[in-house]
Amino acid sequence: MMQPFVQVEQVSKTFTTDTGTVEALTPVSFAVPEHRFLSILGPSGCGKSTLLSMIAGLLRPTAGVVKIRGAEVRSPFTNVGIVFQRDLLLDWRTVLSNVMLQAEIRKLDLVSARERARQLLAEVGLEKFEGAYPFELSGGMRQRTAICRAFLHDPPLLLMDEPFAALDALTRDQMSLDLQTMWETRRKTVVFITHSVAEAVFLSDTVLIMTARPGRIHTSLEIKLPRPRTLAMRESIDFLRYTAEITDVLKAVGILREHSR
Repeated sequence: MMQPFVQVEQVSKTFTTDTGTVEALTPVSFAVPEHRFLSILGPSGCGKSTLLSMIAGLLRPTAGVVKIRGAEVRSPFTNVGIVFQRDLLLDWRTVLSNVMLQAEIRKLDLVSARERARQLLAEVGLEKFEGAYPFELSGGMRQRTAICRAFLHDPPLLLMDEPFAALDALTRDQMSLDLQTMWETRRKTVVFITHSVAEAVFLSDTVLIMTARPGRIHTSLEIKLPRPRTLAMRESIDFLRYTAEITDVLKAVGILREHSR
């Protein structure tokens, strides 16, 4: 069998606070094959973002091991693109300049990086906004810029922490389509955190469902829907079956509760 691109082996995390210790994650294990899109779905506070930070090497596990391409992650993993819920654009830089920040920090060839940045912006419909500043953009446009910045240096791994959570439903749909297109063109290995069941099913090859804190993986579900996926597909029997299955798991672990009258 091929070695997974990302491997999480019995990883747990406990934080020490002024009032004692907080167990954020119980031992968690999973693997992400190269070029696959994996989503992690779970309630707020279950350790999803903590897990992502440990994959990136920004946090060390209390126990267990994170490996990327078979090598243990002991320090920040730099060959990665990260997108957060907040776009983190610099207000004094234009759209193009914000994307190019990645090239400047990594000391890439600026001529070829600028050409690549413009290509990425064109793919998400921002080619006419290269000279605009963040305050002139909608939330969706700002997040598209952030995604282009994450893709600029062509990293093999993309980590995304609820990147569409603050967007309205229509913009969120378009962002999912844009991300799907960019991913299908480049086939990065993606770990994507979301609270949206439909979003997880639409984008993913695999969905991991986590319990409330201390977080653990309750269910791993393979999404076997044809690609590319369309918005109309969300009304299909297969799509609805996946969303229903995930919803049933969320109810079973007490994350979703129905109240009888």
